[in-house]
Amino acid sequence: MDNHNTGYITNVVTGEGLKAMADEVRGLENRDCYGGLIKYLKSQCGSRICVLYGLRRTGKTTMLQQAIGELPLSECAYLKAKTTDTMADMNSDLKLLYKNGFRYIFIDEVTLLEDFIDSASLFSDIFAAQGMKIVLSGTDSLGFWLTLNQELYDRAALIHTTFIPFHEHSRLLKINDLDEYIRYGGTLRAGETDFDDKELFADEVSFRDDESTRRYIDTAICRNIQNSLAFYENGGHFRHLYDLYKANELTNAINRIVEDINHRFVVNTIIEKFKSHDLGTAAANLRKERSEELRTDIFDRIDINAVTERLMAILDIHNRENQKIGITEAHIEEIKEYLKALDLIVDCPVESTVQNAEPTEHILFTQPGMRFCQAQALVHSLMKDAVFLAASEHEKDIAAARILDEVRGRMTEDIVLLETVKQLGKKFKVFKLQFARGEMDMVIYNPDSNSCEIYEIKHSAEAVPEQYRHLVDYEKCALTEQRFGKITKRTVLYNGENFTEENGVEYRNVSEYLKLLPQFAQDMAQNLRQTDGMRFGC
Repeated sequence: MDNHNTGYITNVVTGEGLKAMADEVRGLENRDCYGGLIKYLKSQCGSRICVLYGLRRTGKTTMLQQAIGELPLSECAYLKAKTTDTMADMNSDLKLLYKNGFRYIFIDEVTLLEDFIDSASLFSDIFAAQGMKIVLSGTDSLGFWLTLNQELYDRAALIHTTFIPFHEHSRLLKINDLDEYIRYGGTLRAGETDFDDKELFADEVSFRDDESTRRYIDTAICRNIQNSLAFYENGGHFRHLYDLYKANELTNAINRIVEDINHRFVVNTIIEKFKSHDLGTAAANLRKERSEELRTDIFDRIDINAVTERLMAILDIHNRENQKIGITEAHIEEIKEYLKALDLIVDCPVESTVQNAEPTEHILFTQPGMRFCQAQALVHSLMKDAVFLAASEHEKDIAAARILDEVRGRMTEDIVLLETVKQLGKKFKVFKLQFARGEMDMVIYNPDSNSCEIYEIKHSAEAVPEQYRHLVDYEKCALTEQRFGKITKRTVLYNGENFTEENGVEYRNVSEYLKLLPQFAQDMAQNLRQTDGMRFGC
């Protein structure tokens, strides 16, 4: 049997077509979450279905193909939904597939169906209840999230593929460099950098091509949100975002929040005239660079307004005067809610040494490539500035490298904090700790032993005493111990070799730290009451 069976309305693949799909991925490593998919397919789940969802380039279709390879092909069928398909078409084909003896059904890109969100219970209540194992997959994660809170409530096993931690990314792609992880963006394919290619932004190219050819760009988030909200309840769930959507300002608002994701989410983030944080930081640091060879004031000599306008055009971000609708706190909160639902942002509040002080909001972004893509866009824009072009090649190289290095440094901090929160957050408290002057990049507090470890995170392969000055500062350490118990370990995570200073400060390779983190979390879960400090065997 092949994918040209008469009687089917949608694109149904069976028999030899399925064998070719399974053979295509044979030998590839499995995602960490793959075990959950196989567990569902081989279990007795009654009327439950399985939902496999996440952003593009995170291995969903590959997982479906791998699972098909472990099942009897004579009982499997793969359907690839199109925007022209309907739930009525799916219903017809599923009835015919059931009649023909197919019991394992994989439906890819199911969120493309306009009426999917409001009628998804058809899969669980009718066909899964008859004994079919149904796996739904798609890139519009918000569409699934909305459905799981309504049509598929308590009827689906969930597997979310969006977040790919460093240790898994390294295992799958055999890449051990954290900077490469940042460049790939936490996906399984490198991001796009051809910002002058107008076809890159064409809707049909960017969002509606086959999964293997789709380009992973940041506006996919905006389309994800807008498409899902437009389909959900016939567009009746936009809430406060409706006016933004109708005025074509919703993409602008979402992009503003994504660009400033590591800063406070306040109204001024969106309504103030756009200014690149990366540009300002790089300019200040290059002015005070200690090395004369690397010191330059090139950013003080370029046309900042022109560069900013080009950057805004690249990122589709408008100034306040071009916005038709005012941005409110309600808009921001709803956008943040949807970004969390997409598993794109995670809260990791910044603690203070002041007793009873409210933690400061700190948002971590789970897709580093989205942020890095904007940094690359900034460099591309700078390259077109007249003053910048007039500078020496040496100065241009220094300036471009410094911008990207500043971004990588901040992203390294966030990646470490995010992955530590995800691995240890259920048993330990993981946070940044802020003082009146300065901060500790990460603190891991063990409430069981009332002790803590303190960390500095540096995007550098060189070890210099200045890097750990906060870790040995008497006043800061005293304030830390006053709130979070005895400090059992002081560590600098960086890109160099492992060693320990005479004063006990440990230098550990940040990539090794991230790769060992899952095992460390597992060990700690088995022995929460240890009192001799948390140790990594780096």
